[in-house]
Amino acid sequence: MKKIVLTLLALLTISLSACSQKKTDTKMEQKVLVAYFSATGTTKAAARQLAEVAGADLYEIKPEQPYTDADLDWNDKQSRSSVEMQDKHSRPAITGKLQNMHEYNVVYVGFPIWWYTAPTIINTFLETYDFKGKTVIPFATSGGSSIKKACADLEAAYPEINWKEGKLLNHTSKGDLLKWVERNR
Repeated sequence: MKKIVLTLLALLTISLSACSQKKTDTKMEQKVLVAYFSATGTTKAAARQLAEVAGADLYEIKPEQPYTDADLDWNDKQSRSSVEMQDKHSRPAITGKLQNMHEYNVVYVGFPIWWYTAPTIINTFLETYDFKGKTVIPFATSGGSSIKKACADLEAAYPEINWKEGKLLNHTSKGDLLKWVERNR
């Protein structure tokens, strides 16, 4: 009887050890990317800090034609950004292509809030790659708007993507970033 109990305990210990090892391996296999578009450098700074905290690779979504100050003048209805944001089918071209997108399990996508939502170049990025099986988490910077409408717009436009709750990263401390990243793991 004693041998049976010891054998069962040994098997239980091995099973628990294997389960715990599998959990660790799954976390280790998770590869994270922080992809961002930044017109003025504000979102770039937030993306760098997020990548550092998350232990993620960093990728800049670069427009083929860089935005000038005149392009970003939201008071001018004829400025490039105003025209793009009025056209829901606008897809500004992006330079370069991330060759190893298939390797990432989690992709944080960052952008400045334009007209209460994501700039249309984010649509270009999302339509360039296959996000099947990936978790996508938006983050943004803004002078006064929240990220809620941008998140709702992205989820409505791309319902096949596994979205997690986005966050506005205006002057976010490393401690708060770490808490947010841990909640998303």
